[in-house]
Amino acid sequence: MPYFDAASAAPLHPVARQALLASLDEGWADPARLYREGRRARLLLDAAREAAAEAVGCRPDELVFTPSGTRAVHAGISGVLAARRRVGNRLVVSAVEHSSVLHAAETHAAAGGAVTEVPVGRSGAVDAARFAAALDSGTALACLQSANHEVGTEQPVAEAAEACRAAGVPLLVDAAQSLGWGQVDGDWSLLTASAHKWGGPAGVGLLAVRKGVRFAPQGPSDERESGRAPGFENLPAIVAAAASLRAVRAEAETEGTRLRALVDRIRARVPELVPDVEVVGDPVRRLPHLVTFSCLYVDGETLLHELDREGFSVSSGSSCTSSTLTPSHVLRAMGVLSEGNVRVSLPAGTAAEDVDRFLDVLPRVVAEVRERLGAPAAAAAPTAADGPLVVDALGKRCPIPVIELAKVFGEVPMGGTVTVLSDDEAARLDIPAWCEMRGQEYVGEEPSPRGGTAYVVRRVT
Repeated sequence: MPYFDAASAAPLHPVARQALLASLDEGWADPARLYREGRRARLLLDAAREAAAEAVGCRPDELVFTPSGTRAVHAGISGVLAARRRVGNRLVVSAVEHSSVLHAAETHAAAGGAVTEVPVGRSGAVDAARFAAALDSGTALACLQSANHEVGTEQPVAEAAEACRAAGVPLLVDAAQSLGWGQVDGDWSLLTASAHKWGGPAGVGLLAVRKGVRFAPQGPSDERESGRAPGFENLPAIVAAAASLRAVRAEAETEGTRLRALVDRIRARVPELVPDVEVVGDPVRRLPHLVTFSCLYVDGETLLHELDREGFSVSSGSSCTSSTLTPSHVLRAMGVLSEGNVRVSLPAGTAAEDVDRFLDVLPRVVAEVRERLGAPAAAAAPTAADGPLVVDALGKRCPIPVIELAKVFGEVPMGGTVTVLSDDEAARLDIPAWCEMRGQEYVGEEPSPRGGTAYVVRRVT
């Protein structure tokens, strides 16, 4: 069964499995003890730290292991904000950061801190100049991911780091998605990552803090991991994480080239095979193994279930797969179509035949889901309408509001408008995205007297 969700968790690398099993026998003792078994465990921990530091591009004494990538992010952010509170209380983040960063930002704001969120363009990348402009004398910390976890777009980390250095602001880089492919460029101050993203075991994160960066660990601490990650180290998992990081780096150039070609094939073929599809993310500056696309008139949850029944494990940022029924914050920040969203992230070793079969299966699955939802098969020619058209989609969830808009749009004369009433948050993204894909004019939105929001679309083509 093809597993196409490596961006969530990559399959355990064979080297990680070997290292994990070996260190269960050799690394069970307390590395803080001076007797033979403790010294052996300390040697394993030190070797793992040196290997991980070499991969990150920092000194071994600048890197600590944490219980997860999320814990590394939270520890990094809180430690710098506390240490630099006399400088200021402003935290600068991009709008598409991982939820762990945004949750830390929410906590900071709730405690009285200031948060500046830098918007991104339609490709998902921040503008380096705009990021630099967000920095001021009261900025304590800035955060920018190396590459986006949902759409794969690489961020201008080197340029952002240069701006941060000039402003005297430390930059924390979340490198969870990219570290397995190579070192992060730029003069960053802190870096975080998570082992299960590159084929290591779950439950191991990395936090690197450069020498000279003010840092004050928050909460109770002890003598382990420089006081930045208290508690007994999970040594077998740490050893496996470091060993697998070294292994995937050795394979990165060759495997990255191979997977990029497969992803290029998906990016090119999906719009040819499936009508009304938007491929999102930067087509060039992106991770080699990840592609995301959204399908009009499709219930994302149903689409993922149907692909699973066909043997393909993929993920989605669609509001239709979320218990909150709100679009992914990444897709929302990009302003792209959210309904029917599919993220394909290929693990190392993915066979070309599996990608070909996915491309064979996808058109039929999308067509079947659209048919069940009653989606229009093609755009209708305009006809005369008796008066202003209003589509009442209140109480209906994605993709129904857009489907009902498309069904009546053939009745709209040139220059005429149709108003869609919807209380589904996804409509705020999907109706403007539909207009862009269809070449129609999105006039705007206003509160509806019947509840929800009234979205107005004008026919121009």
